[in-house]
Amino acid sequence: MSGHSKWSTIKHKKAKEDAKKGKVFTKLIKEITIAARIGGGDPNGNPRLRSAVAAAKAANMPHDNIQKAIKKGTGELPGITYEEAGYEGYGPGGVAVLVETLSDNKNRTVSELRHILTKHGGNMGEAGCVGWMFEKKGLFLVDQSAAKEEELMELALEAGADDFSAEDKIYEIVTSVENFEKVKEVLKSKNIPCSLAEITMVPKSTVKLQGDQAHRMLQLMEALEDHDDVKKVYANFDISAEEMEKV
Repeated sequence: MSGHSKWSTIKHKKAKEDAKKGKVFTKLIKEITIAARIGGGDPNGNPRLRSAVAAAKAANMPHDNIQKAIKKGTGELPGITYEEAGYEGYGPGGVAVLVETLSDNKNRTVSELRHILTKHGGNMGEAGCVGWMFEKKGLFLVDQSAAKEEELMELALEAGADDFSAEDKIYEIVTSVENFEKVKEVLKSKNIPCSLAEITMVPKSTVKLQGDQAHRMLQLMEALEDHDDVKKVYANFDISAEEMEKV
């Protein structure tokens, strides 16, 4: 399992704690707003909005908050205009880092991201410097207690998955973007719960870190993900689950 997948698993376990901070709602509202602005306010005809609304419901966001965010996106209610932007750079040990943002002030955001990277032993890079190291894929993480390995692997591959692996009590299923929804529906039809199901950027290769570099990399990930303007962070580090749990 890639380092980012392990990180996603650990972050998922902390999701309830993060929700208490209010940061989760803030980021979900931004995503709903911009999804509605770009693709319209009907989730049935707007896959991005449908996904954002599903994430909001999973985080127990009140229905009224979701509807207000949609209306702000469509212009039915006044609201802040957010812009999407992506930034690339390096973390400790030369780890490649991609950051997706939703911001109402790009100059402020890029300045603050540069500061965070530098503070944790990394640096901001030029556009395109590390993007080629990642591929957009569908990713599912399933607890091994939820299904038998052979049965799940056969089910996933028949549904169109590209890859299947088992490690650290987790099954990892990787799909093309095109087959993501198909695999998702198959797992749902078999009542197999996913601890994570998302379109993500999967690294083509990884950088193994340990000790101080591993610790600093995880601190960098925490700092970036805690930033209000950051939507997603992707990195190609490989750190053992044991070291991650220490942090």
